[in-house]
Amino acid sequence: MLSSIPIDLAKVKKENIDKEILRAGIIAELDAINLYEQLAAMTENNDIKKVILDIAREEKTHVGEFQALLLMLDQQQVEELEEGKKEVEEELGK
Repeated sequence: MLSSIPIDLAKVKKENIDKEILRAGIIAELDAINLYEQLAAMTENNDIKKVILDIAREEKTHVGEFQALLLMLDQQQVEELEEGKKEVEEELGK
């Protein structure tokens, strides 16, 4: 099942719209990655599988592009990502 944008972008405050647009883009790209990887897992045709997985990799690059832009606009996101990384490292003893 594909995601829907969790908020009405028309109701977002002007100062937050760019961040929310980028988050919506990330959601769309993650949906695409999930779909393509599931389709690739279903096919037995190696040519189709190869091309679909290549497309999925390109979508992962798109996630990185959206995230890079978001991190330029949202310092709190930067801080929370770092905090999440630290928590995982602590949990795993790294």
